[in-house]
Amino acid sequence: MDTVGRLVVIVLFEGVDLLDVTGPPEVFSLARREAEDADGYEVVLAAESMDPVTTGAGVRILPDLTFDEVTGRSIDTLIVPGSVEIDSERRVHALVDPALVERVKELAGRSRRTASVCVGAHLLAAAGLLDGRRATTHWSTAPQLAAAHPEIEVDADPIFIREGDVWTGAGISACLDLSLALVADDLGEALALRVARQLVMYLKRPSGQSQFSVPLEQISPTRRIEDLRHHILRNIGRRLTVEDLAAHAHVSDRHLTRIFRTELSTTPHAYIESVRVEKARNELESSDATLERIASVCGFGTVDTLVRAFRRRLNATPTEYRRRFRTSRTG
Repeated sequence: MDTVGRLVVIVLFEGVDLLDVTGPPEVFSLARREAEDADGYEVVLAAESMDPVTTGAGVRILPDLTFDEVTGRSIDTLIVPGSVEIDSERRVHALVDPALVERVKELAGRSRRTASVCVGAHLLAAAGLLDGRRATTHWSTAPQLAAAHPEIEVDADPIFIREGDVWTGAGISACLDLSLALVADDLGEALALRVARQLVMYLKRPSGQSQFSVPLEQISPTRRIEDLRHHILRNIGRRLTVEDLAAHAHVSDRHLTRIFRTELSTTPHAYIESVRVEKARNELESSDATLERIASVCGFGTVDTLVRAFRRRLNATPTEYRRRFRTSRTG
């Protein structure tokens, strides 16, 4: 196929995350190969100059065009990756260069759609492209994005979010999920499925699937909430109420709810359900246990309650989830 119909521009700059830059081109390249009677993609890396760019991984990449050269072309898709720094306490912070933000704003104005990969959402936010929208980013910098831009509805859970002509993706390997979704939007899910098969991955994870496991969330700064979280994990198969947790923490019910809101940005009930869903996901992936057994050991009580929780949080049934993600096999 010789026709090029969709120019994809990936923003390149010093310290950019390597996979954010190299992942999407692989998806678009395979889409071009798999397509039959459709315009393909032309993917270019654009930077301030034609000098080599050193990524955060230390690998150097050469740009294809400068930003000035790109502004003279019609852009179908602008992809904005990100970069981070680690402070002395090993905390991750997204970097936002004002000059780069202006370039992103300018290029986005010439693009049919704009997508951020991982912490690239911080650049879109600084450019005003996420104002009044719901957006996601890597879970580790989601609090930073929410604090810096209260006008954005930051949701750290989904793999990616589409709001009109602006897409935001979660961290690291989710760039592949986002790129597959862009291909499916352009050329249909049948072609995107063929690309996914070439990548040996699913076309899409269940909508709303969390980008991280509950036990791996950031540690709370207070010992009391950490003790509560471990208490919940140890007793997840039992009936857990606000009253029980408050008594364990030696606080009032009202104070307990306030602690969860302040420290974990959720309610006790919602947090308990998220832990139960996480445990159920692990059981579905790694065991042959029946849904009745899983509902029992995870504290749901009934299969109906288990199914409702999965639909609410993952937009998939437990059976659908097991079919997609099961790692064990019976002999």
